[in-house]
Amino acid sequence: MIDGGPGAVPGGRLDAWLVTDERAELIGAIRRLARAKGLCPYAGSFRKDGVRVERRRVIHTNHPTYGYRIRARGHTVVWAPEFYRFPAWARGADVMFAEGAGWDHPIRFAGGVGGHLDVVAVANGARRLGVKRLVFAHIGRPTLRALSRGEKPPFGELAADGQAFLVGRRPKRPRPGRVVAGGARRSP
Repeated sequence: MIDGGPGAVPGGRLDAWLVTDERAELIGAIRRLARAKGLCPYAGSFRKDGVRVERRRVIHTNHPTYGYRIRARGHTVVWAPEFYRFPAWARGADVMFAEGAGWDHPIRFAGGVGGHLDVVAVANGARRLGVKRLVFAHIGRPTLRALSRGEKPPFGELAADGQAFLVGRRPKRPRPGRVVAGGARRSP
């Protein structure tokens, strides 16, 4: 499990519960949920049965925050839902789950301690570094407003709650629908 929280806990046994920010807003709830599974959440690397999950630093806030580069069966997936600078270590990923809070300009934190990179800059960075499929996973209000105006990212797609991704297969065309709060898609 990476990140998660209330409403996002898989059933069954987990081997590890990784987090991108050990001081995140939901860390208390994540700790309680992980404890119920016999785990302690941590920001670190993990290996098992040919799967390598490597912790990588991201620039996001004034304390250490991370993303993950996941490798298995010749494929690479990047989990980096929050960052202020595009992580160069995402180069060549088959799929990248990325920041999508701001739309066409970054969101800066007070005191200049980081923030959120915008969708347009993330899309351009992903293209430049050869990311094959870009999925925006951390959707903010500026992005929701842009989408409601009919704007589209220059590259990439928005994740929908409950959506599953199979690495190594071509993505299916998304079903028509409208975007609602939280980034979920609803059929017309």
